[in-house]
Amino acid sequence: MEQTTITLHSGFPVGPVDPRIFGGFLEHMGRCVYEGVYDPECVHADADGLRTDVLGALDRLDMPVVRYPGGNFVSGYHWQDGVGPVDERPTLRELAWSSIETNHFGTDEFMGLCDRLGWTPMMAVNLGTGSPEEARNWVEYCNSPAGTKYADLRATNGNPEPYRVPLWCLGNEMDGPWQLGHGPAEDYANRALQAARMMKNVDRSIELVASGSSMVELDSYLEWDRVVLEYLGTAADYISLHRYVGNQNDDTADFLAVTNAIDAQIEAVDAMCRYVQAKQKNWRRTHLAFDEWNVWYKNMEMNGAGQVAPHLIEERYNLEDALVVAGFFNSFIRHADVVKIANIAQIVNVIAPIQTRGDDMLIQSIFHVFEQYSTRRAGISLRPSVDGPEYQSPSYGSVDVIDTSAILDTDQLHLFVTNRSLDQAAPVLATLADHTIESVVNAHIINADDPKAENTFEDQSVVAARPFDGASISGDGLVLQLPPLSTVATTVALT
Repeated sequence: MEQTTITLHSGFPVGPVDPRIFGGFLEHMGRCVYEGVYDPECVHADADGLRTDVLGALDRLDMPVVRYPGGNFVSGYHWQDGVGPVDERPTLRELAWSSIETNHFGTDEFMGLCDRLGWTPMMAVNLGTGSPEEARNWVEYCNSPAGTKYADLRATNGNPEPYRVPLWCLGNEMDGPWQLGHGPAEDYANRALQAARMMKNVDRSIELVASGSSMVELDSYLEWDRVVLEYLGTAADYISLHRYVGNQNDDTADFLAVTNAIDAQIEAVDAMCRYVQAKQKNWRRTHLAFDEWNVWYKNMEMNGAGQVAPHLIEERYNLEDALVVAGFFNSFIRHADVVKIANIAQIVNVIAPIQTRGDDMLIQSIFHVFEQYSTRRAGISLRPSVDGPEYQSPSYGSVDVIDTSAILDTDQLHLFVTNRSLDQAAPVLATLADHTIESVVNAHIINADDPKAENTFEDQSVVAARPFDGASISGDGLVLQLPPLSTVATTVALT
């Protein structure tokens, strides 16, 4: 294959990489909470019922922020059902996923989990069947010092100090006809503005995420965002966008080109934000919270059939899925000026990098990609110039064979490179024009011979990160020899 040249310059920054783009999502769906992070019957459970094996794996991903409790679940969730003595909490029929919710895990348990793993909590309020006042009361429960009704309730429940939750989502996917409480954009915007004002009256330091377009396929795409943004004005700090992708046509090359669509979605929503900002003559820019994203298309079972912790959308991930996850991260990094939060959906069992089976745990292919990026995230995103072979995708148009992003971290450069070719090795030369690349600090690769290769409970080494010996320094540049269907993360020292 012809060589690809990646040219970088510190004078062409995109913006600081917000560590919150490496966030996660914990929803009361399927086995994400129960039999996922919380499983008192498991041999790995601690005194709080949390699975220490799962927590150990999640700790490796070093997620700065985790969104909770939904998702579609939140539009039927009333937070007071999940606080207080566990044996007094109601067991309820949950409508989003047709499941039974025991409420054994709720706000205080989640805050304890956040404290254990160093997560910043990102709470979603119920603006489907709930009220703005209920949302305001939850902020008081979480963030206010003792001395008022709901803050005193928190103290009574054993937590005298405020949790100081900084991020709150104003509902979830309210543009979707499937969502409890769905209605016209104007109705949602009015409810969201009421909630925003009341919530910020309790704690003016909090940041709010408006519910934006959840699917590019909906007729309301972008128009929903315009109406919501124009109505809310500066009341919301971010607007959400969601994206799930898949290889429905079993065309690996086409699937790997989906990065074009991810880039386009980010740029379109950002353009709408800029339009509204200019129209309203606002000084403050609305940033993007890509607070649900992942590969999802194989397991579409979403009916819990009245069960507690049913097996819902438990996707098994392979190599091509892992390469697409790398593409999501590359896109977030390339748009670091606008994408400030991103949450992989979800973190355990439900379309997740980790699965459990009884007392056993499986580390999936996408876990290793997440870890490669999240452990190299500090610094400034640089705008890459890529000159090399391209191919034509039936669904997404012309795309570079090499997908890339780069982060400058003082005297180090983190470079992420994916070879989308199914059968050809790719020579790559990367240069940082105003610096000398002195040495390779570390390099890791994820690859396999078969795009469908996946880890199993019996063999978890099929698709995993391993040291990469195909990185070297030549002159002032970094030379990489990438095998087909591979993604490489490299850190180099600079002078």
